[in-house]
Amino acid sequence: MSHNAWHNARVMYENDACSQALGIDIVEMDEGYAMVTMTVLPQMLNGHQTCHGGQIFSLADTAFAYACNSQGLAAVASACTIDFLRPGKAGDKLTATARVKHQGNIAGVYDIEIVNQHQKTVALFRGKSYRIGGSVTGEA
Repeated sequence: MSHNAWHNARVMYENDACSQALGIDIVEMDEGYAMVTMTVLPQMLNGHQTCHGGQIFSLADTAFAYACNSQGLAAVASACTIDFLRPGKAGDKLTATARVKHQGNIAGVYDIEIVNQHQKTVALFRGKSYRIGGSVTGEA
């Protein structure tokens, strides 16, 4: 486990109003890896009374962001795709696990799996990152 990855995640989380508002918690961190959780709240439901896809995407995107910034080099998404496989329901605890598939000097590819509390896959997400220069923490 990388203490630097945890430090970078904590610095990012302090400024991550969206993740805080969604109740996303960071569970595990390492270089190229992040695990985050979110409980599906009633206000996250769509007209079918299932978790809105945008909420699931945000959870996956958050895991992706923490994983691709874990080495301390500032990175943003350049492209993302998601496949929704089963619905999330009110009260479900969703876990998104991001793993690096490839990280070059500038571009990276990360796979994220979102599961519910029964370890059933809810969605699969792939994110492509682009390092924009500078550090996550603002330190030299």
